[in-house]
Amino acid sequence: MTDTMVSNGGAATATGKGRLPLLDILRGAAILGTLMTNVWVFTGPGAEWGVLQGELSPSFGSFPDAAESVFRLLADGKFLSMLTILFGVGLAIQYGSAERRGQPWPGRYRWRALFLFAEGTVHFVLVFAWDVLMGYAVTALLVAWLLTRSLRAQRRAMAWAAGVHLTLMGLLTAALVLAADSGDGGGVSPEVRDLYAHGSWGDQIAFRLENAIALRLEPVLSFGLLVFLFLLGVRLFRAGAFGADATARRLRSRMLAWGLGLGVPLNVAVAVAGGDWFLLGRYVAAPLVAVGYMGLIGALVDRVRRPGPLMGALTSVGRTALSGYVLQNLLCVLVAYGFGLGLAARLGDAWRPWWVMGLWAAVSAVLLIGSTLWLRRFSTGPLEAVQRWALRR
Repeated sequence: MTDTMVSNGGAATATGKGRLPLLDILRGAAILGTLMTNVWVFTGPGAEWGVLQGELSPSFGSFPDAAESVFRLLADGKFLSMLTILFGVGLAIQYGSAERRGQPWPGRYRWRALFLFAEGTVHFVLVFAWDVLMGYAVTALLVAWLLTRSLRAQRRAMAWAAGVHLTLMGLLTAALVLAADSGDGGGVSPEVRDLYAHGSWGDQIAFRLENAIALRLEPVLSFGLLVFLFLLGVRLFRAGAFGADATARRLRSRMLAWGLGLGVPLNVAVAVAGGDWFLLGRYVAAPLVAVGYMGLIGALVDRVRRPGPLMGALTSVGRTALSGYVLQNLLCVLVAYGFGLGLAARLGDAWRPWWVMGLWAAVSAVLLIGSTLWLRRFSTGPLEAVQRWALRR
């Protein structure tokens, strides 16, 4: 997302041979797919705080509940993992570029990461508590250093990161399952519901700051996964998985088969098991499905002879990923929260889940059309341009 999530992948550039178009398409799909999960956060009871109270646990009791659960199941954690892998790809691109130019590494990249952390902090405070930029910035600093180590050291780091992450998720899941009968089931308090339904923007900012530790737990608990997925992106890029040759297509076929073949059954099993197993779904099964999604999207792109408007629009979203990520969250805040249109409280359960799906479709259309029109006049997204200007100075 900076010249990291975007240029970094956004400049889907450089292998030394020019742009890799598939990276922009994957990034665009990941941005819209992330919104498929976040839109339920903005519109749910207690919004950002409700996630911690289990308000978004899947339910299959009625047709609307089942439709919502399936919609969320298709996206939850998958596109976030895809975005994380692509961030690692972008990091590998920038490392390769610095190496070819004989520039020190991490060198100036540290400033990019620190600027990304600052952007994420502003985004967290002013817009959305479940921001990913801060966690990406910290992980990027570590992985950037790891890229200067040997391949053996990088593989060892991947193994350790995966092992620590799986152990932590297993222990936390066991704790949740064992404690299931002792929970009070109180859910979100009326005060917090009212805060997001009718409270001011300033009140919500104050609430995020007061509860910053709890609201910033995700990147801490999933740090091992972030490191692993970053390094996985590096390995996939170096193996040539995003090119247009036969080797790339063969790798993507394996990603499709293994990712969906293992990830989908595991994800369904965890979803059926109940809300206490959501950690295994979002942080273990979902990354497997994300790899499969990347292979699937690659396979579909391989079969397109003439790119149409949709593929072009997805590419535009991918090239303006940072701007698109922030804009989609800002639009949902203004539509759902009380200081905006307040539709989350006005429509409530009466029109759920259909209006929420409609909100996702509408915001996605804004991003697809808006990014396409923007890039007809400018070479990069607005926030990307601000970031580049600040780093140059």
